[in-house]
Amino acid sequence: MAQTVTLTAERRTGSGSSAARRLRAGGRVPAVIYGHGRQAESLSLSQKEMERALAGIAIRSVLIDLTIEGTTVKTLIRELQRHPVRPGFVHVDFYEIHAGEQVKLSVPVQLVGTPEGVRNAGGVLDQVLREIEIEVLAQHIPERIELDVTNLAIGRSLHVRDIRIENATILTHAEDTVCTVVPPRVEEVAPAAATTVEEPAEPELIRKPRAEDEEAAPEGEGEEAEG
Repeated sequence: MAQTVTLTAERRTGSGSSAARRLRAGGRVPAVIYGHGRQAESLSLSQKEMERALAGIAIRSVLIDLTIEGTTVKTLIRELQRHPVRPGFVHVDFYEIHAGEQVKLSVPVQLVGTPEGVRNAGGVLDQVLREIEIEVLAQHIPERIELDVTNLAIGRSLHVRDIRIENATILTHAEDTVCTVVPPRVEEVAPAAATTVEEPAEPELIRKPRAEDEEAAPEGEGEEAEG
């Protein structure tokens, strides 16, 4: 069963960004509650109480017993806005649920065990999908889904079709991969820099320059004299 958290809210009359800023400055979180047959209603909650109650839990799948001025209703958190810079919540949407009502929500997937491919072959377990969407009665909402990965060898995967949840309908596509065991990463070794062998320089050939005033051999020298 899903974890249940208790929170207390007050009705608020102001609306708009100015009223919301005043609430936050006073340590309150603006909120709204709605649901089948319920008109949307503006609320506010203690910032500190919410931080304590929601710390370390899977918010999407937790049941909230929300007390509004003495009346307690069961709700789910449909949207929770956090401050982008500092700790704290900016706004929260509650959805009231009733007995016998089917609700759609996302439930976290928790992998259990160490895969065979990790133990014996140095592989790495890669979790691709961390939540799956289901449709279920409020009283059967699971806190999480545990999936045994002990027998996974390298290259093997588990898919949504491998998950079974009692009293619930899985809405996430059956062929979506939940996790896989990938081979160990091999670091590439940079090739050694090639050693350049310098060939010995050829000796420089020094020629004696021909004298510019060197006289040409007289014509006919070396030829036989006539007659």
